[in-house]
Amino acid sequence: MYQSNGTEIHMASNGVAELGLIATPGAQELTALIDRHLVAWAREKGVDRETFIIPSECPRFSSGDGKGVIRQSVRGDDLYFVVDVGNYSCKYKMFGNENCMSPDDHYQDLKRLIQAASGKARRITVIMPLLYGSRQHRRSYRESLDCAYALQELHSMGVENIITFDAHDPRVSNAVPLMGMDNVMPTYQVLKTMFKCIEDFKPTRDNFMVISPDEGAINRNMYYSSVLAVNLGMFYKRRDYSRIVNGRNPIVAHEYLGESVEGKDVFIADDIISSGESMLDIGYELKKRGAKRIFCYATYAIYTNGLAEFDKAYQEGIISGVFGTNLTYRTPELLSREWFHEVDVSKYIAHFIDAINHDMSIGDIIDPHSKIDALLKRYNVK
Repeated sequence: MYQSNGTEIHMASNGVAELGLIATPGAQELTALIDRHLVAWAREKGVDRETFIIPSECPRFSSGDGKGVIRQSVRGDDLYFVVDVGNYSCKYKMFGNENCMSPDDHYQDLKRLIQAASGKARRITVIMPLLYGSRQHRRSYRESLDCAYALQELHSMGVENIITFDAHDPRVSNAVPLMGMDNVMPTYQVLKTMFKCIEDFKPTRDNFMVISPDEGAINRNMYYSSVLAVNLGMFYKRRDYSRIVNGRNPIVAHEYLGESVEGKDVFIADDIISSGESMLDIGYELKKRGAKRIFCYATYAIYTNGLAEFDKAYQEGIISGVFGTNLTYRTPELLSREWFHEVDVSKYIAHFIDAINHDMSIGDIIDPHSKIDALLKRYNVK
């Protein structure tokens, strides 16, 4: 974990209970990365531990029914379930047909594995970076609120803590006021990757700006502009409220508020790139206004409409790079793109697990300001 001065303390052993990681189907890659850090820290303390991962699986019958199985005792353990509800690469057969797992399927498997623990664990924490059902964050007319109900359901099953990243609307935590819920922003990890991957990256007020893609993303972009001490601009979406297309009012135009971006590098941060349409529209608008290089970031780069439009924008010089985390599934095609840069957040999650396992404060982990300050000094950014 982190001290207030930004230095790291590694424990990964002798916590309040035996630590155990359980990976739901589709989250094995991220769990393995987290486990690697925990094992290394344990060995620093002289504890020779091969892994903290507890074997588990969620097999299915040919009818599509499933079950959760944990392969060893978890009595008295401090369990951490890692789940990626966005991993559609996971498949199962039902009546001979192959189906991709939906967020509903992943959430159901999580509940199956929690049930398999049979209430014998000392404490259960769920690490769900992409929060299930969170894109439907408010009710209009007669609509379900799946995320809020799921959180209440997990609480009733004995889950004490949930760790999520960049929730679409963090106010959903109001649904479970008596359960620990931490909404984390990987700001330091993003900036660290940008310094590593971008040539001549100098985020100073004279040659760099942060732009919010819409009013909903203003807080996360405001934080970037504050810690870097650079100016902030914002787009807002003008919509046609007389009609609905694909479940939403179509965007008529992106209007810009802020000072000139001419000759400056620009950074745009959002929680998710779905179709990517809005991000590209903003990129083209900024290029018209004379922006130098445009760097996009989304915590979850899922690209539901494919990569062709971003390939084209990169070839035309509209965007210079896209950053995204490894908190959800990324296709091999995306990982192979020259313009995509992956932000590894596994060590950050390992620090959370380490601190919670020792019943220690996570305040210094959530607030990375001291580490960002040290990062800027390392690269001589004033």
